[in-house]
Formats: sequence, structure tokens, C-alpha cells
Amino acid sequence: LEILVTILNENDNSPVFAQPNLTRDVPEDTKVNTTIVAREEVSGSDADLDTIYYELTTTVQDTDGYFATRGANNPEIYLQKPLDYDKFNSTMLLLYARDRPVTSPDPTNMATATITITIKQSDTRAPWFLPCTRLHNDTSICISSPYSGRVNISEMSTDPLLLEPGPIYAVDPDYTISDRIVYSIVGGNTDEVFSVDADTGNLTMNKIVTSPDSFLLQVMATQVSNIRKYSVATVEIKVINKSNFPPYFEKGVYNGTVFVGLPRRSFVYQAGDPSIPLVITAMDQDFPDV
Repeated sequence: LEILVTILNENDNSPVFAQPNLTRDVPEDTKVNTTIVAREEVSGSDADLDTIYYELTTTVQDTDGYFATRGANNPEIYLQKPLDYDKFNSTMLLLYARDRPVTSPDPTNMATATITITIKQSDTRAPWFLPCTRLHNDTSICISSPYSGRVNISEMSTDPLLLEPGPIYAVDPDYTISDRIVYSIVGGNTDEVFSVDADTGNLTMNKIVTSPDSFLLQVMATQVSNIRKYSVATVEIKVINKSNFPPYFEKGVYNGTVFVGLPRRSFVYQAGDPSIPLVITAMDQDFPDV
């Protein structure tokens, strides 16, 4: 009697990842569609020789959708949308390998691989002049106001000029890189009256100013390691006559007269002479002709 025995394959083995734990450092400026983890590094195997189906999820809130697999049967992980270091700098991905489709009603064996992603900040932004105001609470944009100051005509100052809203100062907003900033005047410096310290940003005078015309300087802040990363700020310097004396009133006491029932904005008249409006005047010895 000849008996033929056929052994049927039973689905009694779970898929296996060769590397169930992986880590990757991903630069912030990585291009969309770039492969983050190669297919051969995250492909699972199954002793039952079943087709393996993959699913990728994230465990960190607000980091979903940045990474994806190429397909249900292709576990290669790629970048699906642009990264922003200020939004998040790390996440953890879970890659599931099943020997049945996700929607299958049949019993399914499964394996899990963990991929830890660390985002590395890239040099993506130009320097910010401080103080500055963030636009619509967006951490990637900060708008600074122009600087302003003044000098006395025909007078040389040897100290750094005092400016509003503060001294010239810029920082690298990519703070984990924090590149050194250097300063230079690139416009508006008629007759080279002013100079700026390349390291500190202090603005000083090279010579006296003989004209009452104001200066509108353009000061550039540049990153040392990347001269293409720069910003320009405006510095308005007004030229004024030196003031040695405070203003003073012609009289110590002024007396006036008003009439009952007058409407608002009516004149106040001099006491004792209701035909002449009361005028309060001040004088300044620095400007005797004004």
C-alpha cells in the first residue's frame, strides 16, 4: 500500500525584523521624498514565506504625517513633508510587519520595529537684529524696528553712539548652531563719518559733521561661516545743534480770565485785559532767534 503524505504550511510563525531598533539623525533641511531608512534595513522576514504587509505610525503628538513608507509591501521610510526644528526635534516611529493585510479577518502574526528620529537644526535662517517681534507667533520670523540716534553738529564724539531702541545687535536664530556675527556699514555713510565695530556692532564717529543733514545708514550683519546668510538694518542718525541750556518760561506765574458759559476750546484771556488772549511762552538760550 503506497501512502502519499502532503504537509500543509501552517501560519505559526511571526514576521521578524533583523534590526528591531534603529536610530536616525535627520537634518532639518532634508528634501521631501528623501529616503530616511533604506528598504533592506527595515524589511522583515517570515519563516512561513507569507507576504508581509507594513504599517508606519508615530508615538509623538503633532509629528504624524512627516514620515511614511513607500507602500504596503515596501517598508522603505521617506520624508513626506518639510521639517521644522522649532516645531519638533525628535519623534519615535513604530513599523508594524504583518503576515496578513490590516483588514484581513484571518488570524495575524505581527512584529514591531522602533525607529527613533532626531532632527538636527540646519543653517536655514539669516541673522535677526534685536529687539524684534515675532510675526503671528511664528517662531521662524522676527521683525526688527529701525535704529535711531543723534549727534551734535561740529562736535566729535569718541564714545559709541547711544541708539534707540538699543545698541546694534544681531543673533543667529538657528540657536544650536549660533554662528558668530560680524557687522559692516554697506550704505548711507556719506564722507565715511561713521564706522561700526565688526565684532560688537558699536557705532562710532570718524570725524565731525558739518552739515545738518541726517544720515540713513545701512548696517549689515553677516554670519562668519556663511556670508550668504545676512540681514540689513536701517540706522537713522539725526544731526542737531548742541543744547547747553534748558528752556525757561518768560514769567514764573501767568494769570488768566475765563467767562462763564463759554463753549469748549474758547480762549483764556489775560487777567485785567479781557481783550488779549493769554499766551504762555518759553525761551531757550541755545536758540535765541526762535
